Amino acid sequence: MLLLRFLGKMESVREKFLRYVTYDTRSDESSATRPSTPKQTVLLNQLAGELKALGLADVSLDNGNVTATFPSNIDSCGGRRIPVVGFLAHVDTSPEMSGEGVNPRITENYGGGDIVLNEAQNIVLRADDFPELGNYVGQTIITTDGNTLLGADDKAGIAEIMYTMQYLAAHPEIPHGTLKIAFTSDEEIGRGADGFDVAKFGADFAYTFDGGAVGELEYENFNAATAKITVKGRNIHTGYAKNRMTNAALAAMELAAMLPPAQRPEHTEGYEGFFHLAKIAGEVEHAELTFLIRDHDSAEFERRKTLLANCVSLLNSRYGDGALHLEIRDSYRNMKEKILPCFHVVETARRAMEKAGVVPVIKPIRGGTDGARLSFMGLPCPNIFAGGHNFHGRYEFVPVESMEKACAVMLNIIELYAE
Repeated sequence: MLLLRFLGKMESVREKFLRYVTYDTRSDESSATRPSTPKQTVLLNQLAGELKALGLADVSLDNGNVTATFPSNIDSCGGRRIPVVGFLAHVDTSPEMSGEGVNPRITENYGGGDIVLNEAQNIVLRADDFPELGNYVGQTIITTDGNTLLGADDKAGIAEIMYTMQYLAAHPEIPHGTLKIAFTSDEEIGRGADGFDVAKFGADFAYTFDGGAVGELEYENFNAATAKITVKGRNIHTGYAKNRMTNAALAAMELAAMLPPAQRPEHTEGYEGFFHLAKIAGEVEHAELTFLIRDHDSAEFERRKTLLANCVSLLNSRYGDGALHLEIRDSYRNMKEKILPCFHVVETARRAMEKAGVVPVIKPIRGGTDGARLSFMGLPCPNIFAGGHNFHGRYEFVPVESMEKACAVMLNIIELYAE
């Protein structure tokens, strides 16, 4: 295993992460631009400049994606072909909470128990609520100040990739094949692979460093769709409403109640799918609902979409044809079918973790990554841990040692494919 050490003026992965989280890169689903927010472009430009400074080739910022090449330093005259490996992370943070003015708190040599994020506002990261904190006693934990998310999803992945490229640039004696780097935008709103030119990228396969706790290795994810339902009502003076009024808000509530309560995200785990009511708003004349539909099994996924359509049809028979309108848009599919034919990408990552002293935890993603879509675009792309916890909220944290382990795993993957 390559030892991670800070040489000369090399910037540590911790320092890189703390610098990157100061960039507000919140994405915006309501925007039609690419990237969805200009703030993402600020960090993308910064990363492009840093890659150029490290000596990487073909650095470009195109359609919201930064891509670059770290050329091979292995003599190929022997005829052996070294695979071209890619590494990806995304710059945007979730729209669910502000990423502006992130003020990281650093707890050195964590001694266990609660971590006070904001004493004045009584915001506390409680060990009883987040027992995984107990896995990091003695380590350095970076948290928020309770007013924003942290941005470890996925600026931890960015810092890990940038540190590893910096390390290789400083150690030309380490053999490696051609490496491809990409930083995407708008992953959090399902557009991370939009406009990504897989052929131009030129990798045989890749890894996203966008997972959670140390050891996570994922090559299965949800099939995902978003369903939007609009409800038309009829408003009549309440004193004369009998047999005349159609209350769109009540019809929307009725639709939500028709779906199985046990199949909500708060009641599911592992491979279990769900319907998630992400948004509901309305009044008598008009109402709107947004559901997220998720399932690992493709047949069950289709049955879920059919069930929702049948519920809408039933309510239309009750309230009048066209009272409810359903639109379903598929977001991404389970990348498992594209990973299995080249399963060496998973086996190599597993070996790289074991070489770094990390116990691999292979499990399905209860969500999706850029890799899910990219796998179906011709770039098999499993997901590896970046080290963070409690993404998208004020209780997000990342142990520094977890990021360092991710760097070690990345270096080991590079070494294993160069053997």
